[in-house]
Amino acid sequence: MTDYRRRAEEWLAQDPDPATRDELRAILAAGDEAALADRFATRLEFGTAGLRGELGAGPNRMNRVTVMRAAAGIAARLRKDPPPDEEGAGVVIGYDARHGSERFALDSAAVLTGAGLRVWLMPRPLPTPVLAFAVRHLGAAAGIMVTASHNPPRDNGYKVYWGDGAQITPPLDAEISAEIDKVGRVDGLPLGEGWTVLGEEIVEAYLHALSRLPLGDARDVSVAYTPLHGVGRDVLERAFAWAGFPAPAVVPEQAEPDPDFPTVAFPNPEEPGAMDLVLGLAGASGADLVIANDPDADRCAVAVPDRDGGWRTLAGDEVGGLLAEHVLRHTKGADRLVVTTVVSSSLLGAIARAHGVRSAETLTGFKWIMKAGRPGDRLVFGYEEALGYSAGGDDGVVVHDKDGVGAALAVAALAAQARRDGRTLVDLLDDQARRYGLHATAPLTFRVKDLGLIGEAMARLRAAPPSRLGGREVEAVDDLSGGVGGLPPTNALRFRMPSARVVVRPSGTEPKLKCYLQVVHPVGDGEDVAAVRARANADLDRLREDLASALGLS
Repeated sequence: MTDYRRRAEEWLAQDPDPATRDELRAILAAGDEAALADRFATRLEFGTAGLRGELGAGPNRMNRVTVMRAAAGIAARLRKDPPPDEEGAGVVIGYDARHGSERFALDSAAVLTGAGLRVWLMPRPLPTPVLAFAVRHLGAAAGIMVTASHNPPRDNGYKVYWGDGAQITPPLDAEISAEIDKVGRVDGLPLGEGWTVLGEEIVEAYLHALSRLPLGDARDVSVAYTPLHGVGRDVLERAFAWAGFPAPAVVPEQAEPDPDFPTVAFPNPEEPGAMDLVLGLAGASGADLVIANDPDADRCAVAVPDRDGGWRTLAGDEVGGLLAEHVLRHTKGADRLVVTTVVSSSLLGAIARAHGVRSAETLTGFKWIMKAGRPGDRLVFGYEEALGYSAGGDDGVVVHDKDGVGAALAVAALAAQARRDGRTLVDLLDDQARRYGLHATAPLTFRVKDLGLIGEAMARLRAAPPSRLGGREVEAVDDLSGGVGGLPPTNALRFRMPSARVVVRPSGTEPKLKCYLQVVHPVGDGEDVAAVRARANADLDRLREDLASALGLS
């Protein structure tokens, strides 16, 4: 018997799921050593993003055994901390509508309760930001969200939050991972009952908290919306009604949760074609604004009518700049802080300086954005270019993670105010370009099947960094793996050029190499912003060509 077959037999003996047992038995009966190796040669690594991977049997898949072991490891780590109150440490668990999500949430509740911890379970599939909000609202020591966000239908995942309502960061991820490694067979874990299933009051508390956002009083805006087959529609519609906005028109084919995501190749509003149906609905209904959430509704995509009669999908950096200025104009105090990441536009720093507040840059991920403040800072806005935003009012951000529902409300408020003033979001973007210079950004992404190609490409860039990119001299190369500017080490490279910048890093959740391009062009008095934008886009195209050549990927 091969080692993989032995491991598979041991897995079968403890697996509580008949579907994955059948899958594994079929592989064993077929003698498919390659399939066994794929499932048992390694395991899903638990990190700051928790767990994420393909559904199936074995330690290198998302399944009930993997989830129960993760829950047991989280319980063991929580028991090392003093309980927050006399009732002991509590964990709140949420889940989306993906394949297996509810079952994984119930298994987690049973394991955590069996470990002696207090558990709250969300009443139904709900957006990730509701779970992140609930951690602080309930005073929980931790939170778990079962979701794979915008990954393909075959995937699921497991996000972990700590008592501050933000996702975990090192060294906590390594400590939990070490506890997971100590977990034995899951059929020997004590399983409990009697956890608390929350009611709709947790959603209402979240909606009430969103009322602290700077929404103004303009409400005349028509919105076309899609939840992309995810769990965002109900909460977003209630949020719009709560705030007094007209009900959005919803894409009927994508309105209900569907874990197979039948109308899109990838359920990510950043992917080409993902927003085609909502753009079609917007054109047919005469909408002023298009909004799309990803399946767990922590991201928010925005499109607006363009001056040529078509639709313009705004980049995350463009929405981030608009929302940042909106929040700063509606809040007060020199202690305000706005935060973005090293791969996002440098525009946020210029906006912060103009408003006399502090800005900061972090590594990618809201787990870092939420921890960027110094003592005395009041975080009122954070964003990352991948369509993630967290906004707040004078008492700070509402959710300590990206919040696609809150962002949708804030964008609707901004669009309604612009409409009242006889203007559009495109006009506001042009205003920012004149005020701060046009900060044009663009992504370059390589999706691979062989993860080794990503490591090879990064090694090539480190060994022989290009001296010129896009016709500009590379003045400096920052290897962020050594920690730069006080940032924790991360596998990324930053190339700095006159009025331009490129950052390259592997994705933390998908088999992709991601590149982030930026050029900055001043806009002279009376100069046409559209002409400046055309020049900037041509510069970005040249950067793309040179970078693709340097990476050796296609």
